[in-house]
Amino acid sequence: MALPADDPAPEAKKLPKGRVARTARVGGLVTGQGVRWAGMRAANRVRTPERAAAAEEERTAALVRELVDQLGRMRGAAMKVGQMISMVDFDGLPDEQRDELQQQLATLRDSVPSMPFARLEKLLRKELGAPLGDVFSDFDERAFAAASIGQVHRATTLDGDEVVVKVQYPGVAEAVETDLRNAMLLVPLVKRLAPGLDGKALGAEMRERIGEELDYELEAQNQRRIERLVRGHPFIYVPRVYTDLSTRRVLVSEYVDGERFEAVRRAGEPQRDRYGEIVFRFFFGLLYRDRIALGDPHPGNYLLRPDGRVCFLDFGLLRDIDAGRVSAEAAIARAVWENDPAKLKNALIAGGYLPGARADSVQAEFALRLMRRATKWYAVPGHRRFSDRDDHRERDRERDRERPDADQRAAIKNQVNQFTVPPDSILIRRMHGVVAVVLHNLRAGADWGAIAAEYLHGEPPATELGQREAEFFGRRGR
Repeated sequence: MALPADDPAPEAKKLPKGRVARTARVGGLVTGQGVRWAGMRAANRVRTPERAAAAEEERTAALVRELVDQLGRMRGAAMKVGQMISMVDFDGLPDEQRDELQQQLATLRDSVPSMPFARLEKLLRKELGAPLGDVFSDFDERAFAAASIGQVHRATTLDGDEVVVKVQYPGVAEAVETDLRNAMLLVPLVKRLAPGLDGKALGAEMRERIGEELDYELEAQNQRRIERLVRGHPFIYVPRVYTDLSTRRVLVSEYVDGERFEAVRRAGEPQRDRYGEIVFRFFFGLLYRDRIALGDPHPGNYLLRPDGRVCFLDFGLLRDIDAGRVSAEAAIARAVWENDPAKLKNALIAGGYLPGARADSVQAEFALRLMRRATKWYAVPGHRRFSDRDDHRERDRERDRERPDADQRAAIKNQVNQFTVPPDSILIRRMHGVVAVVLHNLRAGADWGAIAAEYLHGEPPATELGQREAEFFGRRGR
């Protein structure tokens, strides 16, 4: 679910709907970027190494920005493709620019205008098997929220319960195959940004996850499952599903009142810190305790209830993670915590991030520097407050360091290109990244490494919330 939608915007009529229009949009992106990339490479033959490196950085940034822009204009699986691509560690960009563009991709979803209700009413009648008046005593035709594949309306059941009704946009499911075929056209562009990535495996993972997210009956099952896991939790809440009113393209669940993310962002530091810790604990706990990866930790999916609990919404993008993958992620985090290059390199090989055939091309010390930059915020204990001020200080330190010369940049790039992303870790990487973005937006502070160690390494509770959670799950024998 996304932020509340206003009345349908004029842009809604301009969104590409037909298969030809959707394919043309992606095809135009691929062709145009291919031509520009080839032109840049040709021009680089006569440029100095410094100017060639600057030109490649500029072209890489332009490519990612156009991916964000074009996919953000399309509903359905096309936008979901952009969300899945957000886990790529873009090579060829300075740290500051890479982080900015990854945040744009990671949060890609909310610039979608709502759809006029008249286009949804026919679908609702068909899915529910009756006119709305026979199913609900009241139904608000104004969209309460809008997102990439559907929008949400408030309603009241015949029994007087307040509910929210998520309705899938007409034609979205039918466009999935076209979108997924188009997604494969993007693989060569993504591999330009991350040459070590297994494009075939990425495509297969996108097909499976996106196909599942379009099935609201499966989402209802996911939501019921997680609601049972946290029922009675001291600071986490998940709404119950009205199974008898839900179908493959309509999902009805309990209406929950609460403050949205923007209101919490304006709150005082203690409230922001508590809220951030709850968000962190929800997603990291589900992953490392229950082996469930939720791939959509977007702040539009949280509500701060009057009783202080945080309500979590939207369970369409989910993957069950096997024990081996959880152990691999914990081993990587432990090696980063211990600052052990050899141990980390072995953990990366065992976890599938560094194929054995390429391992000799990567120095263990380089792998450690790379992973500390990506994971230190949650892998290493120590208090950290996410803030713009911290980011500016870090960027100042980066500028003060000596910039590597052309040969050094080529060596670094060669090592980065040896890494890949295992398909079963894609949602894990996305979850970690978006949670970090959320904490940054909250300017939240905590010892994130100590909290994560509870879930990753079985360490004792690091905070009062951790103690309350441990007692809750202890009573339930988990």
